Amino acid sequence: MSKTIKLFTVACLVLIIGAFTTPENNLGEGYKIGDIAEDFSLENIDGNMVSLSDYKDAKGFIVTFTCNTCPYAVMYEDRIIALDKKYAPKGYPVIAIMPNNTSIKPGDNMDAMKERAKSKGFTFPYLIDAKQEVFPKFGATKTPHIFVLDKTESGLIVEYIGAIDDNYKDASAVNTKYVENAVDALIEGNEVLQKETKAIGCTIKV
Repeated sequence: MSKTIKLFTVACLVLIIGAFTTPENNLGEGYKIGDIAEDFSLENIDGNMVSLSDYKDAKGFIVTFTCNTCPYAVMYEDRIIALDKKYAPKGYPVIAIMPNNTSIKPGDNMDAMKERAKSKGFTFPYLIDAKQEVFPKFGATKTPHIFVLDKTESGLIVEYIGAIDDNYKDASAVNTKYVENAVDALIEGNEVLQKETKAIGCTIKV
């Protein structure tokens, strides 16, 4: 009898552990540091299709999965704009991608994206991953979730994955600017020292 109880207890523990470790939105899948990112073609808010290959003079990219409706994404909008203004002239433009299912989050549909981009004065493309095919390839799970890519002869190498910085609440209280440090290192021809951090934001809606 006691053996049966022990087996039942073990089985329950396995189920509980599994419930808490089940991958969410392909967590743990997608690109890893050092992988070569594939190009994509997504619709921009101006109606044009945009690919990374369109940027012939780019040295790399700050690919940002973001949206209109997530409070974390909204808190980071000004910092994303600042990243593009600082690094696009240096060859590392921001490419923003909205990955959410708009049936679940209608506030993230194309019309809403256009309005948001206009009101905030986005200086970068704001693309919609309408078929939700791109964000799983990257392994993005949150909004915002950042991927810094460096253009090489071998292709676009993933050099950093994670958060923009270490304080989503208050830009003035940031101690470490993860994305800026990564891009600065690449511009200077150095290795990115902190290659991964935990992305803080809302779960991508599928």
